[in-house]
Amino acid sequence: MPHRPSKRFIKDISAHTPFTKMVKLLIVLWLIFSAGMYFAERNIEGAHIKSYGDALYWGIAAFSTAGIADSPTSGAAKLIGGLWIVIGSMLFFGAIVATVTTYFNRPMQRPHRKIIDTIEYNLEQLGDLTLDELDLLKETVDTLIIHVERIKKEQKK
Repeated sequence: MPHRPSKRFIKDISAHTPFTKMVKLLIVLWLIFSAGMYFAERNIEGAHIKSYGDALYWGIAAFSTAGIADSPTSGAAKLIGGLWIVIGSMLFFGAIVATVTTYFNRPMQRPHRKIIDTIEYNLEQLGDLTLDELDLLKETVDTLIIHVERIKKEQKK
């Protein structure tokens, strides 16, 4: 069953860029910083963060820079919050830049992968070919097989 271009794109992003690892790291740090925020604020009079759920929400709201997060009350919570905003933002935007850079530099780093991707894409279009085009494709594939066999024989020597 041929892959859809969108599935192949997502698979390529996951396999060949740091995006998945960065998202996992970001989630782990969000959970850790939210826990730190909860423990720093839970017994403070007038604090808005009274549960871990509140802290998780604060972590998302503070990270989004929408300005909707409640300000921490204690000095420790402000330090944790500031660190989360700086580190989380660097990771998030760094992941985006690294992913885009890696993805678009990938063909230059591995041109053989681009050739294979092109072949896979074209194989998905086989149903649209005429008999003459299929005969030409067969001749091309036969030539490719002969070439591969010749290379294998040369490497064995």
